[in-house]
Amino acid sequence: MHLCPLNFVKPISTWLIVAISKLPDERGDFVPKRIDHVAIIVRNIEQALVFYRDTLGIQPGEIKEVPSEQVRIAFLPMGGPGGSEIELIEPTSPISSLAKYLEKHGEGLHHICLEVEDIDEALQEMQDKGAPVLDKQPRIAAEGRAIFLHPKGTNGVLLELIEKNA
Repeated sequence: MHLCPLNFVKPISTWLIVAISKLPDERGDFVPKRIDHVAIIVRNIEQALVFYRDTLGIQPGEIKEVPSEQVRIAFLPMGGPGGSEIELIEPTSPISSLAKYLEKHGEGLHHICLEVEDIDEALQEMQDKGAPVLDKQPRIAAEGRAIFLHPKGTNGVLLELIEKNA
């Protein structure tokens, strides 16, 4: 069985976002800047790091708690400054929505996050276009302000749009 090496994914994803962001847009609509991160929900970050850090060699940044979201997260940077990241998410409360998601679906892909220039503009545009936005206003995320789009309107993938902190 031949697996696609991880170092192949980043150049393709970067190329795709760069190509999309350079398309002419006469409507003035926003376009996501890049793939910020791919989030993977796990039962235990330390156990997950045995694979990502010890097997793949990806060194995590800070592991931190986000009490407002009832999670611990670890970002694993890929591709140097401005590169995309893998985000490991561990629920910290057994009654949180993420813990319920983990129990129902198991460990694995949780969401894909796209960086936008202006989250308020993105939210308004998504609402105007009838996208299934889960947030009435941007929420505070680990690295900025964000909104989520329901998988029923995004071909089965939970999407996060984020405006990164300056």
